[in-house]
Amino acid sequence: MISAPSFPPVGAQGCAVFDLSGRTRLLFSGADRLRYLNGQLTQDLKRLAPGRALPACVTSAKGRLQAEVWASFEGGADGPIALDAASELREALAARLERYIVADEVVLEDHTGRAGLLHCIGFAPGQAASPEGSQAPFQTPTGAGVDATMPMDAPMDPSAGNPMGTAVGVEDSASALEFPAVLRDLPRVAAFRLGQEGWDVRVPLDRLDAVKQALEGSLATDADWETLRISRGIPVWGAELDENTLPPEAGLERTHIDYHKGCYIGQEVISRLKSVGHVNRTLCRFLGSGPERPARGTVFFTTTGVEAGVLTSVAGAGAEGFVALGYVKRACAAETSFMCGKTVLKTIAGETIDARRIH
Repeated sequence: MISAPSFPPVGAQGCAVFDLSGRTRLLFSGADRLRYLNGQLTQDLKRLAPGRALPACVTSAKGRLQAEVWASFEGGADGPIALDAASELREALAARLERYIVADEVVLEDHTGRAGLLHCIGFAPGQAASPEGSQAPFQTPTGAGVDATMPMDAPMDPSAGNPMGTAVGVEDSASALEFPAVLRDLPRVAAFRLGQEGWDVRVPLDRLDAVKQALEGSLATDADWETLRISRGIPVWGAELDENTLPPEAGLERTHIDYHKGCYIGQEVISRLKSVGHVNRTLCRFLGSGPERPARGTVFFTTTGVEAGVLTSVAGAGAEGFVALGYVKRACAAETSFMCGKTVLKTIAGETIDARRIH
């Protein structure tokens, strides 16, 4: 195994703003909204707090993924609960969740496209001191799988004492850029979308263009997002995740699933997978080098010619090579070097950073 490559920061001092405005946004209101959604999601929404977003899965009765979502309160703990998901899931997710609203006092509304969504990383946390529904300044949480004694910007080290790894941190607050003034009066929640502390900021549509123009120096591209999320091992719908995926295959059991909560659709299968202790394939990160950069969907092999898996995402092409994500078959899990033609793939040390996302 090798260490993860270091890519240049997206913006000044590693600060960046990503436009995620196209994502699906569903709003759930009514007296039974929390109880109802707790029966649909793999995460325990009793842990949901104002000003924070929790990652979760929506699964089928067979335990397969139907969506990867982020849940948050809108307007405080007494307000609606918002679910944020990939844009292509808009119709399917709404239909899936509406199907089980029978006698519950729950109203589902599609708010997709009603406001912009900007995700900010790298800025001094103290400058974003009023997240939606909370007046408390942001503090790095120390929950399950987090070693509070390790610095948040510790390098990815397979010998680190914490088996769950560490999250990527922001620059030291003394040197990090202030949270953009143009965003400070807007509703926001903390979300670890890229494996580091970040903020989801909702922007009224009539202000979105002006806000993005004011953020021009920090505004990142879709390609920047892809490079960062692939190098940090963050799976996304349509690449690593689809309706055939079992959450543990992508490492989502460490961040998106609460094994101690009450019943939800698919729980029996998910719990059984935990008891078995393994899945038939596992998502891994790779650093590649060679004459050609393989495309998504490329099959790779062990150095002895045994088919080992398939690449799901590829990004970057420079002196350090390219980074990629892909599923490795269980039978080849001990291998650390693979081949795609004349291109060499080396597994990157440590778990995927998705496993290091804390909440």
